[in-house]
Amino acid sequence: MLFNNAGISAPGIPMEDLTYEQWSAVVAVNLTGAFLCAQAAIKLMKAQQPRGGRIINNGSISAHVPRPNSAPYTATKHAITGLTRCISLDGRKYDIACGQIDIGKRRHGNDRAHVGGRSQADGTKMVEPRMDVRHVAEAVVYMANLPLDANVQFMTVMATKMPFIGRG
Repeated sequence: MLFNNAGISAPGIPMEDLTYEQWSAVVAVNLTGAFLCAQAAIKLMKAQQPRGGRIINNGSISAHVPRPNSAPYTATKHAITGLTRCISLDGRKYDIACGQIDIGKRRHGNDRAHVGGRSQADGTKMVEPRMDVRHVAEAVVYMANLPLDANVQFMTVMATKMPFIGRG
């Protein structure tokens, strides 16, 4: 099993102010890194006996709706959705299942990161509701423990009151 979980973002600045280096860094970690890890895992999963395995890609709420000034992060998370679908299709004949978990705000050790709130579509900042990170772990474990003839293609886990529906 592979859990593709690495991810970074660029500064929350207007797209026209981003440097090529900032854009490239996010693409390298979020998309190219996930591709390279999946590629290596697929080679192993196809060659092992019994063959097969599971890849779980960490998407994001941003795979569905963006935050203001988040072009590199949002673009890569949309791309992860495409990568997930391609791995699912191409992996079927080798008993490789692939799914994606889209995770909302969660409480963890770095809670200081957004003390002032996150930018909203209307230009305001808001401290968003968060869930316990344990719920994310439980969701990943659920996906990972399914037999290879069953798959969660896409799952969204988020705080009930997080502004997702209506965001954007």
